[in-house]
Amino acid sequence: MAEAKQSDYSADDFVVYPTHGVGKVLGVEIQEISGISLELIIIKFHEDHMTLRVPVEKAQTSGLRKLSTRKVMDTALTTLKGRSRAKLTMWSRRAQEYEAKINSGDPVSIAEVVRDLHRGDDQPDQSYSERQMYQAALDRLARELAALEKIDEVAAAQRLEDMLKAA
Repeated sequence: MAEAKQSDYSADDFVVYPTHGVGKVLGVEIQEISGISLELIIIKFHEDHMTLRVPVEKAQTSGLRKLSTRKVMDTALTTLKGRSRAKLTMWSRRAQEYEAKINSGDPVSIAEVVRDLHRGDDQPDQSYSERQMYQAALDRLARELAALEKIDEVAAAQRLEDMLKAA
């Protein structure tokens, strides 16, 4: 495994892969696969105990990106404070929309899901699948906030939930 020369990503960079969330780049390597030499970005997702190899030339089209800027994260946090836009459509349809937003990797879209599925103490309980979706979105947003602000995920999640309660 030879070290690669050219890439926008370096070892120890935090990156976001749309369907998996925040991961850490272990490095960029050239590997031979089926007789073809490929330059691969090696990404470790500690929460999922998974390592992903993304070809450098496919990184952009796969949706791989660096962490959000402070401005984008501030927009996402402002979204949390907004009014819930939960629709009255069937849960199965909303669940598909929420899943697509979570898997988009966009912090603002993920914040919309968190905001829409958040239940205050005075609101009715959620179904199991709503709680699961809420937790998935909250975890995804908290991981990126934690990486951006260099805090742990528990503190980031608590900060997000405090913002939701204050809204």
